[in-house]
Amino acid sequence: MEKSRPYVILSAAISIDGKIATRTGRSNLSSKKDLVRVHTLRKSVDAILVGKNTVNVDNPSLTVRHVKGKNPIRIILDPNGSLSLKSKVIRTAKKTPTILVVSENTKNMEKFVAKGAQVIRCGKKKINIKKLMQILDKRDIKRIVVEGGGTTNWYFFKEKLVDEIIITVTPYVLGGNTAISLVEGIGFENVSNSFKLKKIKKIQNELVLHYVS
Repeated sequence: MEKSRPYVILSAAISIDGKIATRTGRSNLSSKKDLVRVHTLRKSVDAILVGKNTVNVDNPSLTVRHVKGKNPIRIILDPNGSLSLKSKVIRTAKKTPTILVVSENTKNMEKFVAKGAQVIRCGKKKINIKKLMQILDKRDIKRIVVEGGGTTNWYFFKEKLVDEIIITVTPYVLGGNTAISLVEGIGFENVSNSFKLKKIKKIQNELVLHYVS
């Protein structure tokens, strides 16, 4: 792990066939016990990061529930600043620290600042993930959990920024050419991006797989 960036944990629940949502965007795969795992992880990190599509589709709070603990800083990747002002993360930005990451040319961000969100500009047209990690490190954000969609996950793997993977395999088969997989993007040409299996835990009808880089 590079010293100039936070430690990154990628967390997700997937179906048996590797999907994180149905073709209609439904992603409620986790059992109640797995949700405890998710929120226990959230309270242990400094920040939680997702892409704008996750917010647009699920409208999550990205806070700690099911267990007691401090809410992490919420970081949303939104290159064009197109997030809805009615989304939960924006409506509660004055209560829970929220950072919008946009490209350098994005305009009209004052409306988000007025709602209490912080804005980080990083990358000319697309967000520069590596540079963002350095910026967050300087803000004393040392541990991040990524709960992104397939596209966000891809960029973190592409840039070799994932230190741990915690995946819950749930007892569902979703199928569908348009259903979102754990990792989207153009994909790697070769089979080389390997992780080491650290632990396997069975929770009723689910398996929690814990990998490290």
